[in-house]
Amino acid sequence: MDFEIISEISDIEIIAVGNGIRDRSRLQKYYGKGKWRKLKGVAQVRLPNNMIRLAEIHWYEAHGIGKKEFKLKLPFLD
Repeated sequence: MDFEIISEISDIEIIAVGNGIRDRSRLQKYYGKGKWRKLKGVAQVRLPNNMIRLAEIHWYEAHGIGKKEFKLKLPFLD
């Protein structure tokens, strides 16, 4: 990860579930079978240059497996 999440993730929304996730077979291969969902939310992040910004974050999540593959979406929100 090229950033660190330093606050709670808020405004969480489900983007896709089940067959709507294009990477579902890859996720199952690497992390295991589960009910995969793609989510998005907002949090403060620390960048590699130590700057702190408010950003939208996307990730995958499955029950019993947890949150995986966080991605930072640009532009920043602040």
